Amino acid sequence: MRIAVGTDHGGYLLKETIIAVISETGHEALDFGTDSEDSVDYPDFAEKVGSAIQSGKADRGIVICGSGIGGCIAANKMQGVYAAICHDVYSAQQGVEHDDMNVLCLGGRIIGTELAKVLVKTFLEARFVGEDQGQERHKRRVEKVKKLEKEGKQS
Repeated sequence: MRIAVGTDHGGYLLKETIIAVISETGHEALDFGTDSEDSVDYPDFAEKVGSAIQSGKADRGIVICGSGIGGCIAANKMQGVYAAICHDVYSAQQGVEHDDMNVLCLGGRIIGTELAKVLVKTFLEARFVGEDQGQERHKRRVEKVKKLEKEGKQS
């Protein structure tokens, strides 16, 4: 798989570790920055990752900011991007398996390097189970989410 990686300054120190894990697991990392600890805006990097997924340039993405929250909110504003903050293994796996998550968001100031490595490996190994026998409920639920996204209802 091709994995788009984007970080703001809060995730910069974790970025090289994440890119190394992606390569070690046999995937291709696409580095969308940032390239220093100088202050930058997380929506810019979430957009780069999301655009790579939308265009088909990337299969999945990883967005890292200080807390993971801002990057996650920004990424989820993009059609076809399904992002979640995962700071535990269960969420990183189930997010893909049950919810078809395609962007892993991490808080560079929240988690350590070793946990980040495990989360990325878990995210990359997980597969959506919605097509599996007895797992159709997950596909049904994801389709409902996509319908909400398409309709863009406002109150």
